[in-house]
Amino acid sequence: MNIRINGQEANIQVETEKTVGEILAGLEQWLENSGHRLSGMTIDGELINSGSIEASFCRNIDSISTLDIITSSLQELTIEGLTHVLEDIEEYENLDFDGKQRYAVLWEESPAARLLAGEIPELFTWITQTFSGEGLSPQALRPAVEERLREIQDPMNELGKTEPIIAGICVRLEELPLDIQTGKDARAAETLSFFSAIAGKFFRIFNLLKVMGFPLAEIKVEEKPVAEYISEFSAALREIVTAYEQRDTVLVGDLAEYELSPRLRNLSAALLHTGSVAVPVQDA
Repeated sequence: MNIRINGQEANIQVETEKTVGEILAGLEQWLENSGHRLSGMTIDGELINSGSIEASFCRNIDSISTLDIITSSLQELTIEGLTHVLEDIEEYENLDFDGKQRYAVLWEESPAARLLAGEIPELFTWITQTFSGEGLSPQALRPAVEERLREIQDPMNELGKTEPIIAGICVRLEELPLDIQTGKDARAAETLSFFSAIAGKFFRIFNLLKVMGFPLAEIKVEEKPVAEYISEFSAALREIVTAYEQRDTVLVGDLAEYELSPRLRNLSAALLHTGSVAVPVQDA
């Protein structure tokens, strides 16, 4: 049996595998490591659809001449999934009361929902809650989905937009000890909320750059690998979370001013530097 991946002959040696399903199971780890997912399959020129996929998995490879496997990058699939979600939000808004009551169950069976459940579980939860009439309103959900879509489509451009925001957040982190001491609890809580949102964005973009093939362990900023900046930032973040859980407000303030603020500035600069000096390494 000949095996081709995206039209190219694949150097795959069949050993103990007897069925198409066993072949695909063996490829699963390779696909995951390369940032790709199975998106289609053809057996001897016949396109396998959702109705025939289960039977095709049981096909004995001795009965097959050519197996064509079609893959898509996780980035491409996620962009497609999030684009469908924006269309789904619009569809949901136009439904009557009864239609909205049934929509969440139907949406969870969609390919976009299954993809997001595995790849962006927190966003999947938000969407499900919205379509169930809970959590975020459709109007509030839409910009959250659009933000994730922009990050995946062009992470470096989205990162560049955060530069002026970072400066403001760092100033507020440096002022956090005084806010705590003077009883400005609402402002202190707002500062931590802003910081949490931007930290989450940085972690998402860092992981996206890794998936896209940016050599973050090799690119250096001031003699330090970019990957080390995220490690230092993560360590400081763990410290402040522990201090917050222990209600040690003095330590929370000190960590915010002397650890998180400078590390956030350094991480932002390091990631922006990455986009200016490197191009991603594309997997074959």
